[in-house]
Amino acid sequence: MEITIREGGPDDVPAILAMLDSCVEWLTAQGRTEQWGTKPLSRHERTVASVVGYMDEGVTYIAEADGTPAATLTLTDAPGAYLSHLDPPGEPERYIHWFASDRRYQGHGLGSALLAHAAEETRRAGVALLRVDCYAGQDGRLVRYYEDNGFTRTDTYVSGTSWPGQVLARRL
Repeated sequence: MEITIREGGPDDVPAILAMLDSCVEWLTAQGRTEQWGTKPLSRHERTVASVVGYMDEGVTYIAEADGTPAATLTLTDAPGAYLSHLDPPGEPERYIHWFASDRRYQGHGLGSALLAHAAEETRRAGVALLRVDCYAGQDGRLVRYYEDNGFTRTDTYVSGTSWPGQVLARRL
């Protein structure tokens, strides 16, 4: 399988939402509903608005598998407002939003390739800090995935009343 990475745009929104829905379906099939629930994220107006908003604010990248959009993330200059209670890093950063992959391509390295691309784009911009946050509940597999891709744990937080989150950083 050939992996290529390109910039995304407004025409990619349906593919990105399909990737997110694929993740929800996969998580639900495993009984892991605490992260994103059971309803397709494409049906949540706030999710759609968030995806589009971050695309407008930053740069979206799409990893294609043999020409088919299969993974995505968006890089901006700051975390979302839901993390405004955390101390800022005190230096320029790039922040990853809406990192997801079509689960049909699981195990083919698309996510790792996209994270490496985000690190290279961050470095190319002269920025030495790349950060991301994620769901930190259940068995912590998602946090370990980021650690396996060069990130280290920094801040923990709780979103809403009980959604455990973890911020991770990668020095470049």
